[in-house]
Amino acid sequence: MLNKTIFLLTLVALLSCKKKEEQSTAEEKENLKLTAHVDPFIGTGGHGHTYPGATVPFGMVQVSPDNGRNGWDWCSGYHYSDSIVSGFSNLHLSGTGIGDLADILLMPAAEELDLTGTYETPQDRPYASRYSHKRERAEPGYYSVYLEDPQIKVGLTATQRTGYQKYNYEGAGEASVILDLGFAINWDAPTETAIKIENETTISGYRHSTGWAKNQKVFFVAEFSKPIARHNLVQDKKSVDADSVAGKTTAAQFFFNIDGSRDVIVKVSVSSVSVANAKENFAVSEAVDFETAKADAKKIWEDQLDHIVVATPTDSLKTIFYSALYHTQIAPVTFSDVNGEFRQENDSIVKADFTAYATLSLWDTFRAENPLLTLLEPEKVSDIVNSMLTYYEVHKSLPVWTLYGNETNTMTGNHAIPVIAEAYFKGIKGFDAEQAFEAMKNTQMRDERGLEFLKAFGYIPYDKIDESVTFNLEYAYNDWCVAQMAKALGHDKDYAYFAERSKSYEKLYDPETGFMRGKSSKGAWHEPFDPKFSRHRENTDYTEGNAWQHSWFVLHDTDNFIKLHGGSEPFTEMLEQLFTESSEITGDHISNDISGLIGQYAHGNEPSHHIAYLFNRTGKPWRTQYWINQILKTQYNTTPNGLSGNEDAGQMSAWYVWSSMGLYPFNPASAAYEIGSPVYEKSTINLPSGKRFTIVAEGVSQENFYIQSASLNGEDFNQTSITHEQIITGGELKLVMGATPNKSWGVTTQAE
Repeated sequence: MLNKTIFLLTLVALLSCKKKEEQSTAEEKENLKLTAHVDPFIGTGGHGHTYPGATVPFGMVQVSPDNGRNGWDWCSGYHYSDSIVSGFSNLHLSGTGIGDLADILLMPAAEELDLTGTYETPQDRPYASRYSHKRERAEPGYYSVYLEDPQIKVGLTATQRTGYQKYNYEGAGEASVILDLGFAINWDAPTETAIKIENETTISGYRHSTGWAKNQKVFFVAEFSKPIARHNLVQDKKSVDADSVAGKTTAAQFFFNIDGSRDVIVKVSVSSVSVANAKENFAVSEAVDFETAKADAKKIWEDQLDHIVVATPTDSLKTIFYSALYHTQIAPVTFSDVNGEFRQENDSIVKADFTAYATLSLWDTFRAENPLLTLLEPEKVSDIVNSMLTYYEVHKSLPVWTLYGNETNTMTGNHAIPVIAEAYFKGIKGFDAEQAFEAMKNTQMRDERGLEFLKAFGYIPYDKIDESVTFNLEYAYNDWCVAQMAKALGHDKDYAYFAERSKSYEKLYDPETGFMRGKSSKGAWHEPFDPKFSRHRENTDYTEGNAWQHSWFVLHDTDNFIKLHGGSEPFTEMLEQLFTESSEITGDHISNDISGLIGQYAHGNEPSHHIAYLFNRTGKPWRTQYWINQILKTQYNTTPNGLSGNEDAGQMSAWYVWSSMGLYPFNPASAAYEIGSPVYEKSTINLPSGKRFTIVAEGVSQENFYIQSASLNGEDFNQTSITHEQIITGGELKLVMGATPNKSWGVTTQAE
């Protein structure tokens, strides 16, 4: 009897352990499934300009397929409408509007090819191949495709500074790999390239080019998993019998004996500094094989996506959210090598004790992408600020839009300034605040990019510079940010000067039309005036838009802005008209960036992104809730054409991440967030401190998108904004949702 009892107790214990083990396994599966909701093909169609290839969060390399076409929709190298792949290069831009990079292109082949020709289209390249989306796959950290012509399966993955390409030679023929350093898309063109065979498995070299980045220098080292049996080298379209070549364009074909495994794997590390540095970067992942790198990349992405966990019964909403969160964690990209070195545009080499970042698309990302990083990746924010301050030491101005260490001077304003101010006011440490203020002040006091006219006239006249209205409005906000830093640091005279100059937007407001308008140096309005008129970049008062889209950019002084319109009623009436006006855009050279139209509201471009939240400031937050819900429903989906405009280095997706949770950083430097209309039943932000902030939307549904009441940590909450400090402290914001507006909630207290 005793033995039977012991047996039964043992059996119960074993079953209990098994049950706990099954629960543990189930919990692990629950926690490790977020990458399954990511579709990297979202944004690869339409004008999204994303790429589907492999990278890790903020990684130095982005290994992705290149169709090889020139054209706006091929800015990332890839467009979903295409069916030809020319190769797989190691550097790419996510969602930008100008094509560059696509450096160090590799392509497997199954026969010897002539690389001395001149190629104008993808079909002309002898190594280009057809492919089908039916045999193409992408997930965070991994991409694969079957090349139909050589009958080769390709897999791509990456670590932080090393790209991996795996080729499986299924068909007949001689296994080989092509390296084409002359390959280029759109604006990019090689100026000097070199290839060197170092030993039977290793090659190295460099590719220097000019394009959007005028002085781009990429050094690389590559290692093959099998010895090179023979090779062909090409220098400036001529075959060369040697082990190294150098010229404006160089290319090579390396041949391998396939025995046993029919796979050839190539690992590529890059550096902006030297081949020696590329080798140091390579050494970090030297012992990591393809499958390990792939598994590690997926785990890294799982951890990254776990920053925010959303709950909804609708799978498509999970796909949109986690694909968006994925896209917000791609840029900026790591630029410094493992030894801390990186190259400046003037060819000086900097050695930093922080991670330097490049691909700073600040005109886009200061709005929502950078604010998201302050919440999820504050340590990276200080590194980004230090990267910009290092740039300042060379240029004596903060960056506008940097690519691979180069200033592109793309877009208007100086939006490194709000990024720094936001970091400071959100309590992010790790950079010198006084040094940062000096850089902000001096950048805004230069005599270039229209600032000289702002100082001379008190506004920027349209007869002095193109895009004058947009420049002026954005500088007014930049000035306000400088003023706030000056005040916090005790620089009273600077505070008074920049606070006054931050009101320059008033001089462009036309009370007759209600729009911000171009004004001449003599004080006359720009005539004729059509608020729907758009002209792209030249002979225009507005950047990539029109008066309807650009007249709302007053983030820092909204109470006064509303007063200029005659008060909240006329302001709200015009704001409603923005969304209900016809979507006709007039003009002969309309900007392609005007997309995602709801009336004249253009969600496909960044200047519109804050506008729907202005209703909160007029005492009608239910209109913010209505229009945010409409934008969320209509401007994002799960198809390759799932973005209504350029991804722009994470901004388009960051808007969705914030707004779908029910928050938005309307004025990032204020360190506060506007409350909108969430779509998820529960959104949990896992903060770096280990604390959690949860947004619960009780009763939310497609019909129930209006806030009925709110509480913060159990206390009534009757305001339309919440501070960064309240969020990072942890807690719960509970929103009770309903199908009809509650016109009393959030209208008694407005907080900045």
